[in-house]
Amino acid sequence: MTDVAPGTTLVPRVAFVTGGTRGIGLACAIALADAGHRVAVGSRTEPTELDPRLMWVACDVTDTASIDSAFSIIESSLGAVAIVVANAGVTSDTLVLRMSDDNFSRVVDANLGGAFRTAKRAVKAMMKARWGRIILISSVVGSTGQTGQANYAASKAGLVGLGRSLAREFASRNITVNLVAPGPIDTDMLNALGDDTKAAMTTSVPLGRIGRPEDVAAAVSFLASEGAAYITGATIPVDGGLGMGA
Repeated sequence: MTDVAPGTTLVPRVAFVTGGTRGIGLACAIALADAGHRVAVGSRTEPTELDPRLMWVACDVTDTASIDSAFSIIESSLGAVAIVVANAGVTSDTLVLRMSDDNFSRVVDANLGGAFRTAKRAVKAMMKARWGRIILISSVVGSTGQTGQANYAASKAGLVGLGRSLAREFASRNITVNLVAPGPIDTDMLNALGDDTKAAMTTSVPLGRIGRPEDVAAAVSFLASEGAAYITGATIPVDGGLGMGA
C-alpha cells in the first residue's frame, strides 16, 4: 500500500508519531510504515507488543528534555525526522464548576503545549532539508465544544491557531503544517465512556457509525505524502459529518 498521487514518486522518509503505541497514533504509525517510511513511535511507557517495523522511543511531550532526547535517538538510528504526527494527548473530563486550575492547565499543557514543543524540535531539521510534514491531531470538539471537556476542547481548538501559525512561518521552507480533527473513534478513550454514551454519539453522527483509527490514519498518511504538497494550514475533519457547519 502506498499513498502516492498520480505523477509523483514515493520518497521514503523518517516519521515520528507521538502517542504512537495505541489507538489513533498506532494506526497512523502503521499506515506510514505501509507507505514505505521508517517510523518511530513515542510514549511515556514502553509497549509490551509493537509492530516490528516500528521503533519505540521514550517521550513525554510535557518535558522538553524528553522530546529532545527522543529526537536525538531517532536521528542517530533512522535519520533526520521529516514527518511528525503530534498525536499524544490526555483527557480529564469534568464540569467547569468542578474543574481545578491544575486540571485545566495539565490537559492544555499536554495537548497543546506538547504539540508546540514537538513541532519546534522537529522543524530544525526540516528547515535544513527544505522539506517537512507536520500533522497535528485536533478534534471535532475543538470547534463544537463538549460538556465536561472545557480543558480538552480548549486544547484542541488551540491546535488550529498553532497549526495555522506554523504553516505561515515555515511555508517558504517547503514545510506543510496541517490538522486532522477526528470525531468519535473506536479507541480505549471512547470505550471508557460506556455503551450508552457511545450509542448516543453514534446517533448524532450523520454516517451512523463510530469511526475507526484507520479512518484517521488514512487522512494523516495522505497529508504526509508527496501528493499533499500544496495543502497547508488546513483542518481535515474525519468525523462522519458530525462537525458540519461548526
